[in-house]
Amino acid sequence: MSKKMLKFVSVDKQMPEKRGADLRKEDFQEIYEEFETDKAVEQASRCSQCGIPFCQVHCPVQNNIPDWLNLTANGRLEEAYEISQATNNLPEICGRICPQDRLCEGSCVIEKGFESVTIGAVEKYITDTAWEKGWVKPNAPVRELSQSVGVIGAGPGGLAAADQLRKRGYQVHVYDRYDRVGGLLVYGIPSFKLEKDVVERRARLLADGGVTFHLNFNIGKDATFAELRDRHDAIVIATGVYKARDIALPGSGLNGIVPALDYLTASNRKGLGDEVAEFENGTLNADGKNVVVIGGGDTAMDCVRTAIRQGAKSVKCLYRRDRKNMPGSLRETTNAEEEGVEFVWLSAPKAFLGDDNVTGVKAIDMHLGIADSTGRQVPVEIEGSERDIPCDLAIKALGFDPEDIPALFDEPALQVSRWGTIDADPITKMTSMEGVFAVGDIVRGASLVVWAIRDGRDAALSVEMYLKKANQTALAS
Repeated sequence: MSKKMLKFVSVDKQMPEKRGADLRKEDFQEIYEEFETDKAVEQASRCSQCGIPFCQVHCPVQNNIPDWLNLTANGRLEEAYEISQATNNLPEICGRICPQDRLCEGSCVIEKGFESVTIGAVEKYITDTAWEKGWVKPNAPVRELSQSVGVIGAGPGGLAAADQLRKRGYQVHVYDRYDRVGGLLVYGIPSFKLEKDVVERRARLLADGGVTFHLNFNIGKDATFAELRDRHDAIVIATGVYKARDIALPGSGLNGIVPALDYLTASNRKGLGDEVAEFENGTLNADGKNVVVIGGGDTAMDCVRTAIRQGAKSVKCLYRRDRKNMPGSLRETTNAEEEGVEFVWLSAPKAFLGDDNVTGVKAIDMHLGIADSTGRQVPVEIEGSERDIPCDLAIKALGFDPEDIPALFDEPALQVSRWGTIDADPITKMTSMEGVFAVGDIVRGASLVVWAIRDGRDAALSVEMYLKKANQTALAS
């Protein structure tokens, strides 16, 4: 073990410098500065190199975190990058947007009393340095294979699958209905968490490595699902889930009540330089408005922090549980509070107020009752505690559901689960249709980017095994 490690007893945890709230809420740039080299080395050296690395165990892609922390602490940064990217196709993205406080850092064995290692910030530093030094290279397969794979969806799951399959020499074609590669990485996540040139840089690398992208491509219009199956030897579905969960309350039909993804997409498109009518006419623009965001997950945090940057008059987040039970990242909650967001804990909407346009939200106080079958305490209304909250723009950040899968793909044979997601084998990712695989949110429901990457990597391995078997069968016949 290196003598440079185990410094958590003498070195305090430190994140990269964070721009002040007054400055950062004026723009959409990332809020954390880059780690200086000496600080990255110092923070990496805090790792205890424990015998059972729970940080790795609780990382969905099983990153070899202690190894690349040790290498970073010892100045062997190119080797640290090689180990980091060996298990993760998008390490520079995960370093920015993963909720490390709920995953690797939250599982660090030195967390109690000494605070965890700043794993995410070091991961970002390693990969950003690798890009800067030219260590990140396009795929160069040892040999080209004639078999082709069609990947439907250019989000993180699809990109991970495409990357892995291209490394093995398969001809990979990625189809996406948007005009840019990245899916929710581009249109759903604000730039203050993930600047878009980071995603565009990765997309160019995949294209330079031989992945072919077909953008503005709609299944059923540009080609049917059956035609894509005929065109390719295997298919990977990685479309994600985009249908916003709704809330049935009096006044739900008023103008000014919008789904979170519509709001975030408009903001991101505007930031990318697109003409966005809904933004220009104020429908999806928080400027000068009293904004109420309903929900407590990471999407809600993206909405409240976006509204602040758009110049909202006030921003309130309505959540029916307390801070401790909030599903979103606590780090994001802290950032939002610093920027001026007011959290209304233990409060739920009862109705939307107004004639044609929303003017307020009638909310009711809640208390946490007994736990349900999942172990979470159930929110219970406190009778007589209703109050009105002024609101010109209400944003519903209640999660996402899949669309009607058989109708979406015009394929009745594609079986769905009881939750409406595609029914795929949890190990092989194979669906009910031969040679068709599915990964990410379209299988597991709305989840984390890093889980989609893990699914994409697993599916690529299964696709390879399937194609090899198919090739052997063809040669034997």
